[in-house]
Amino acid sequence: MRKYYFLIFFLLNAVFVMAQTQLVFVFFRDKPNSADFFQNPLSELSQKSLDRRAAQGIELNEQDAPLEDTYVQAVKDLGFTVTDTSKWLNGVAVNADEQQIAQLKNLSFVASVESFAKNAITTTEKRKTGKNKFDSESRNFDYGYSEEQMEQINLRALHVMGYTGTGITIAVLDTGFPNVDKGSSYKRLRDNGQIKGGYNFVQKNNDIYNPALNTHGANCLGIMGGYVENAFTGSAPDADYYLYATENAEHEIPEEELYWIEAAEEADRVGADVISSSLGYGFDFDDPRYDYQYEDMTGSRSFIARGAQAAVEKGIIVSAAAGNEGNNNWHYILSPADNTKVFTVGGVDSSGDASVFSSYGPNASGAPKPDGSARGTFTAYTTANGISAGNGTSYATPLVSGGFACLLQVVGKTANRETIMSKVRETASLYPSHDDQLGYGILNFYEAYKNLILKTQNSTAAHVDIFPNPAHSGFRITTPDKILKVEIFDATGKQTHCFARQEKYSISELPAGIYFIKITTSTGVTVKKLVKN
Repeated sequence: MRKYYFLIFFLLNAVFVMAQTQLVFVFFRDKPNSADFFQNPLSELSQKSLDRRAAQGIELNEQDAPLEDTYVQAVKDLGFTVTDTSKWLNGVAVNADEQQIAQLKNLSFVASVESFAKNAITTTEKRKTGKNKFDSESRNFDYGYSEEQMEQINLRALHVMGYTGTGITIAVLDTGFPNVDKGSSYKRLRDNGQIKGGYNFVQKNNDIYNPALNTHGANCLGIMGGYVENAFTGSAPDADYYLYATENAEHEIPEEELYWIEAAEEADRVGADVISSSLGYGFDFDDPRYDYQYEDMTGSRSFIARGAQAAVEKGIIVSAAAGNEGNNNWHYILSPADNTKVFTVGGVDSSGDASVFSSYGPNASGAPKPDGSARGTFTAYTTANGISAGNGTSYATPLVSGGFACLLQVVGKTANRETIMSKVRETASLYPSHDDQLGYGILNFYEAYKNLILKTQNSTAAHVDIFPNPAHSGFRITTPDKILKVEIFDATGKQTHCFARQEKYSISELPAGIYFIKITTSTGVTVKKLVKN
């Protein structure tokens, strides 16, 4: 009798499994009307997006064309609800059981159907893993703390030179941006018209500022674009921003990968130059059927990794957080940080040691990851009306994204993106060595700048020196070029002196500390760091 009951239970469970739906992606075979797009690309892409491609010699391809509407409608006519699509992947996402999947595969225009589910586990009970998804505890801190994280990646020197991200567009993909429309820390962005738009891909509406949304996205925006007078300056304070909510902070669902891809496609459409993504997916989905294994972190297995690669191939720098799993069982990087074309960011503390939580590489195919590191432990960010600090590679990432925006302002939009990313790697603190947690080490954006401009324009950096350094009462400058102007900036960015050419530059009245000396000569501009005793 027990065997009989067991058999009935087994059969009933088998029927349940067979009938259970799963999220799948339906790949279409083609885009039969793509010729119309090639005749009129502005029907799908902005002029800014086309200009970015043209500047880098990137040709339009069928991936850029919109989905075939009749295919989408045919899927809907079968009774499926279609809320998420991707022109880059050329298809739609639906929930389907095994019988419906077979029905979809039989459609003449369907190339394949791929499930998001990677495991056979059928329970939908959420497991407690202790994953540190976002930042840890935060608190207020004293004036000027943002100087340390900027100085650690040598980005202040670029700001002194006037490279603050002007004319560069960053798309921020995150949880939402509560109170960015009202908070004083974002007032400068609003007043200058630097917030160009946004969308909530989770809720399918324009509600990105709702105070009920998770603040993580607003914090990340603050690290790049936040400004508090005499207290905080972001890594790219003059860049333009598009704000896209793609993460449901209350749940981990596979649809979030699609939200991200849809946002990346929109970022491409509006002409974004950089995508800053402090999100990662791997093992912690509410329904464990959708969990990846480390073996899946190849850079091409997850849907989001494929979308991220497409974005890079459109000429966008994608900066992604490595993850906060370094001291958890998972241990490794998440996706899309596993993609080889994505610039993966690890975290360090104020001493330059790896943040204990920063995820380890390489990716599952053996590619070195992360690419480099920035401040991830006690990283300063702006809140709606103040300043706080928190932990996470998700906070190191916008620091780096802002640095890329500053570099793009310097070298121009024609520069090859892989060349830029390569120079950033090659000027990091450990290069050519690589560490599985630090990557090539702490990034150095001013050194990357010098390496880039030596290839693209005449640079005076190698022909200018200041001495003595450290200095007490003054310093001298040696250069074969004619000096036009010498400016001194303190660590907060304030200009303290502006000199015409002279034999010796007096700093006797300045307090001890670190200063930036901006030297304009007949052949260019360079910045030197000076220590005043």
